[in-house]
Amino acid sequence: LFSHHAVLSQGAAAMAGGRERVAYLLKQLHRASCMCPAHSHTYSQGTESATLGKTDYAFEMAVSNIRYGEGVTKEVGMDLQNIGAKKVCVMTDKNLCQLPPMKAVLDSLTKNGIAFTIYDNVRVEPTDQSFMDAIEFAKKGEFDSYIAVGGGSVIDTCKCADLYASSPESEFLDYVNAPIGKGKPVKVTLKPLIAVPTTAGTGSETTGVAIFDYKELKVKTGIASRAIKPFLGLVDPSHTLYMPERLTANSGFDVLCHALESYTALPYNKRSPCPSNPVNRPAYQGSNPISDVWAIHALKIVAKYLKRAIRDPEDREARANMHLASAFAGIGFGNAGVHLCHGMSYPISGLVKKYKAKDYHVDHSLVPHGLSVVLTSPAVFTFTAPMCPERHLEAAQIMGADVSTARMKDAGLILADTLRKFLFDLNVDNGLAALGYSKADIPSLVKGTLPQERVTKLSPRHQTEEELSALFEASMKLY
Repeated sequence: LFSHHAVLSQGAAAMAGGRERVAYLLKQLHRASCMCPAHSHTYSQGTESATLGKTDYAFEMAVSNIRYGEGVTKEVGMDLQNIGAKKVCVMTDKNLCQLPPMKAVLDSLTKNGIAFTIYDNVRVEPTDQSFMDAIEFAKKGEFDSYIAVGGGSVIDTCKCADLYASSPESEFLDYVNAPIGKGKPVKVTLKPLIAVPTTAGTGSETTGVAIFDYKELKVKTGIASRAIKPFLGLVDPSHTLYMPERLTANSGFDVLCHALESYTALPYNKRSPCPSNPVNRPAYQGSNPISDVWAIHALKIVAKYLKRAIRDPEDREARANMHLASAFAGIGFGNAGVHLCHGMSYPISGLVKKYKAKDYHVDHSLVPHGLSVVLTSPAVFTFTAPMCPERHLEAAQIMGADVSTARMKDAGLILADTLRKFLFDLNVDNGLAALGYSKADIPSLVKGTLPQERVTKLSPRHQTEEELSALFEASMKLY
């Protein structure tokens, strides 16, 4: 406008100068123009490099639909009818086949006229081979939906069978986490999977994670993708009444560590690299404000109810609350992730020699997942506490410690002592030595931890091989 008036008053001689000033002004206005997509056609020009730094700047919450209630399993037949299911695969294990949770599922399917085929060959603590057996069964069956009735082993096996039956051209290692597998993003659409958890532990009904023993390397690894999370989790607390004492304890320890690890994980905005495309953002993203809420609430329930649930199988209130805590912690860690207790647990389970856990009816040596996770927890949280002492102290307080006069620098030791007392009270094996490990096994245990980058890099404190060795050594004896 100013240039236009100038042109009118000063005549033709000044027109060239006026045009230059208009051009300059337009350039400045263009540079200052609103960059939001609603107002600007210039929005797409060169903003990507400004938003994508070295660390992530966003987190995403993905969770299965959850339905909770005593007796809710009877609705599963109606759910499948509602989605038009015609050919259903029901996965479980040999032990559960004979128990009421399975009967409740089959009664509901029969009542609602749903055709189903049972696969009961799931291995407790699955291996790559047991996964591949289930995958083969799923491919041949050409099912349009799945039901998993069991603990984490069953639900994880079913997720995997669904994934590879939906992606028949893929090789097994395509979706397995790097560096063991190729870690490709899942871009296929899976068939609906309904999970009916029978343990209060893994939270697998809420997550897009499936874990197995990779026999060739004697180490646990898995597949992690939001695309494989169940379509629905039916959390029916009546099913937990059939868990024997040690299964209740070890499942509960998994809930405890899910809550503690996700709450103390590296914050999401310190995790690197920042994904260039949201499809590459990992399921395990680091601690974040939403996961924190679920983790802390789960921890409070564990502190209040786990001992009761273990000591009295008839304590319905305690067992029902632990079933909820498992789902709560699953929502938390399913998006935040876990770190060193889980990373170190995979070789502890994978390198098992002759140890057979009480109350587990299996024909192979077995360190239950929850036990392998919790035995390193005192050493791990002593190590990680300097990075976020206030969170470690808060966890210790929830677990029953008096922190009124505690110093921040002692947070790790206080949480470690609180955990040791908790485990001692529950007759937990005295460290890795009680599972048959010795100092001579530490190099192998460290070697098995190194490929677990998906979780170990979420530790708030980076760890060297020497530090991992020290953590395993400190975990040989707890008391």
